[in-house]
Amino acid sequence: MGNSALKAHLETAQKTGVFQLTGKGLTEFPEDLQKLTSNLRTIDLSNNKIELLPPLIGKFSFLKSLVLNNNKLTALPEELCKLKKLETLHLNGNHLRQLPSAFGQLSALKTLSLSGNQLRTVPTQLCGLRHLDVVDLSKNQIQNVPDSVGELQAIELNLNQNQISQISVQISHCPRLKVLRLEENCLELSMLPQSILSDSQISLLAVEGNLFEIKKLRELEGYDKYMERFTATKKKFA
Repeated sequence: MGNSALKAHLETAQKTGVFQLTGKGLTEFPEDLQKLTSNLRTIDLSNNKIELLPPLIGKFSFLKSLVLNNNKLTALPEELCKLKKLETLHLNGNHLRQLPSAFGQLSALKTLSLSGNQLRTVPTQLCGLRHLDVVDLSKNQIQNVPDSVGELQAIELNLNQNQISQISVQISHCPRLKVLRLEENCLELSMLPQSILSDSQISLLAVEGNLFEIKKLRELEGYDKYMERFTATKKKFA
């Protein structure tokens, strides 16, 4: 892509606060964007070939939305964690194995999408995020859900298409968790904590495609309690 095209994009972004450059085969984060650190609210560089996010990402202090789906990122810089206004972070379809240690400092974060990466566990850093609504960790390589998950503040947690065979009973203590998606994992029925049914806020539990028949779920203690929450929620949205 020529310099004049990039210049035109930068001029537009200066006015709108939105910089969107998708599917252009970019191999690196456009350095020229640093001229707009105080203008930009949204950056979308999806469907490129970016391998590294430079430390200068931490300078976009007004950024609310960062979208880098389908790139080649293997790691994220700690500087990303300085974005105190960031509400939406989409990193689907990259090669991420972990999150920066300071990730819990992204205090405004509401939506986090990490579908199709190489995470092996639910990152403990997520538990410090107080405003998190939706976390998508589907299509990763997660094998178990650790005790720390009980601190997660999310309303929806998507763990579809992982390799999960164990889930900590602490998941039923998540204060705001209403939707838990566990489709196409490696769960035996005996490994599903019954407290999810009997003693949690969860009103939608999606567990199709595991190592048990769905109808067996109905035989578990607490299923009727779960169905009460499920039906009450359905009525609310009907």
